[in-house]
Amino acid sequence: MAIQSTAGILFQTAHESRYTWDENFPGYAADVQLLQEGEVYTGKIQIDSNLNVEITGVADKQIEAGIDIQLQEIVTRCQRSNFQTTYSQHEFSLGETAETDTVKVFVKSETTDSCYNIHNQKICQEIRVMGRMALEINSGEFLDTDSGYLPSAYHVIFRNSQTSDVNSILKFTDTYQKFGDYYILTKQVVAEYEDGKIETPQSITEFIYSNIKLLESDN
Repeated sequence: MAIQSTAGILFQTAHESRYTWDENFPGYAADVQLLQEGEVYTGKIQIDSNLNVEITGVADKQIEAGIDIQLQEIVTRCQRSNFQTTYSQHEFSLGETAETDTVKVFVKSETTDSCYNIHNQKICQEIRVMGRMALEINSGEFLDTDSGYLPSAYHVIFRNSQTSDVNSILKFTDTYQKFGDYYILTKQVVAEYEDGKIETPQSITEFIYSNIKLLESDN
């Protein structure tokens, strides 16, 4: 069923304007270096054409798990999906329009309630409530590619959905580079703040990807 409401069309336009890898994406391999608390960890990663993640050569299993989580998030962000298939059972409604022409859209499903702020056909804020946890993603800067936009500076706030108390804040700075026809993350800096205090980060983690090579296409 096609989504006809104004709210649904606004959200669909912003959603489909995001940068994603197309169906010909061959996957890529790279060296990874993780810097955390003065320690340096190295290894190799691969994301294949089916978007399966493989990590090898990382000595610390906890660090390997952290790299896997980050790569899975990249896959989720860049994976192309059919909007109608994903959101056909969702309800859309409009909220207020701010003076900056930012439009608020509410998206409801059986399991989650989400709220999005949309500006210039970009999703600049997402608030998602899942049980006792509320997740707020605020995007301040974007990379505008020839095939859509990617958030490049954003912060994520984790709250108790019942009390609104802030548990932690993560600030991300992402760097992308184009390889062949595809934009790939080459560096991500993550600053973590606890208890809502943003003066000094509790920790800073850097993911650096080098020697990036697209895999041979199966086509």
